[in-house]
Amino acid sequence: MADIGRRAVLAGLAAIPVLGASPARAASWQLRWSPAASSAGLGAFEGVEDWGLTTHGGSHIYVSGNDYRFTMHKVDREAKDDRQRSEVKGMRSDGSPLTVKNGQTWRWNYRMFIPGSLKATTSFTHIFQTKMPGTGTLPLTVMSLRHVGSTPKIEFKIYGPDITVGQVDLAPLQNRWIDVEIEQKIGNGSAGRVRWALRDGGSTVIDATRNGDTYLSDVVRPKWGIYRSVSDTAHLADTYLLLRDMKAYQYA
Repeated sequence: MADIGRRAVLAGLAAIPVLGASPARAASWQLRWSPAASSAGLGAFEGVEDWGLTTHGGSHIYVSGNDYRFTMHKVDREAKDDRQRSEVKGMRSDGSPLTVKNGQTWRWNYRMFIPGSLKATTSFTHIFQTKMPGTGTLPLTVMSLRHVGSTPKIEFKIYGPDITVGQVDLAPLQNRWIDVEIEQKIGNGSAGRVRWALRDGGSTVIDATRNGDTYLSDVVRPKWGIYRSVSDTAHLADTYLLLRDMKAYQYA
């Protein structure tokens, strides 16, 4: 009976809150990055990959009002002559890079304007990527404009295992502002996860989730802009892409 009494007293003491102790906080989405284009400029990103400069000069990536504008001309070429690139990479907050690491979950929200001149192609036309920093590494995930049969589509893929997260018709989403949401849990194999949503006004066009490999090594870096092959000449035109209200949240 004495032991039972002592256990009861100890259990009661354990239930008494410790003065000054902070209660455990439930995990939630934390806003980590929200650049105002008009003030942060291209300093909101770790770097700029404006390969059109090597072709005919002039800036192809710049701020236009409160938008980030990515311009692409048919004559622009990357170092490899078979493709074009007009992209920004990574995120900076208060002058320091934000790193996306294995095991973390991040969400990117922004508004996007795809003009009719930015067409789907039979080869690759990526408008968002995640990659490991460094040259020569393949994408981890991509959002692309691709012809499927005779129909132009916008799609999201987990690149390495070639897993399609979702795919919808492109034409109804062009020449208007749409809302993009990309959520990624960084992990190898089935530990990785992607959720991709597009919204047009108050309507949800797609909201799809798939598991797959979203990590290679080191850290993960998001990239925005236009990166496309020049092999499908029938669907290439001088064009641009607009992004605004860019935000990044970490689930922590």
